Amino acid sequence: MTKPLVITSRNSADGLLCVDVFQRQDGSFGFEEFRRDPEDASGWYAVGGFNALNFGSADDADRDAVARVSWYESE
Repeated sequence: MTKPLVITSRNSADGLLCVDVFQRQDGSFGFEEFRRDPEDASGWYAVGGFNALNFGSADDADRDAVARVSWYESE
């Protein structure tokens, strides 16, 4: 399975959360929220449960991420 292409990735102010907007191999777009814990060396892990949502553009995915993820703001 091919990994999606990350279009944008933005971290929260404390650097512990991240939202990635990505494009899938089929051309659709999506986003996911990730978390990392400094005391855990395993890295980022998905916490949002948004990765199955489908959008027609990266902008549409980004707008939905702003609406669903409380700390996330589009730039």
